[in-house]
Amino acid sequence: MGRWVDKFIGFVSLNKLYKKRMMTKIIVLPHESLCPNGLEFDAPVGETICDALLRNHIEIEHACEKSCACTTCHVIVREGIQSLDDAEEKEEDMLDMAWGLTPLSRLSCQAKVRSEPLVIEIPKYTINHARETH
Repeated sequence: MGRWVDKFIGFVSLNKLYKKRMMTKIIVLPHESLCPNGLEFDAPVGETICDALLRNHIEIEHACEKSCACTTCHVIVREGIQSLDDAEEKEEDMLDMAWGLTPLSRLSCQAKVRSEPLVIEIPKYTINHARETH
């Protein structure tokens, strides 16, 4: 029975190590109303930037419920954008309507965290005409 326990403890330790390696640091630059002091946190690889922000109590707008049908979750990826998958055509079409569009712009509901740390800026304005509180 001792060997089984040793194997189990070893598996748990490896599992924790594996999970830890599958996390990526996200730094959110200060935003006047959503994150006045900025924030740094870890996000699991594969999670969307939007979900990571919401999970960390940064109430980024997502008027279309994260379906790539608006631009309210627009972010600017100041560092680490090269690690993200390329934007699909639908996302690029939506981004054309975003306020403050830059070459580093992404819809946070579509961009999934990868292995490289990210520095995120949330634009001051969106084109949402009726903000809802969730």
